[in-house]
Amino acid sequence: MTVAVVLLTTALVTVVALLAAAGAGKLARMDNASYPAALTRAATAFAAVITLAAVVASTLAALRT
Repeated sequence: MTVAVVLLTTALVTVVALLAAAGAGKLARMDNASYPAALTRAATAFAAVITLAAVVASTLAALRT
């Protein structure tokens, strides 16, 4: 059961990160940014969401023990 929860949570975080990256890239393109600049902004948003999820997970793990 724990493995299923971990896998579902990982999938959810990945989907949210991809949606944030797609939104950031689209907004960058709407702001007349070049494709490389839009891709950079999308990658930054993706990395920020993944990093935030890792920080929250490690904090919750520290509080649990």
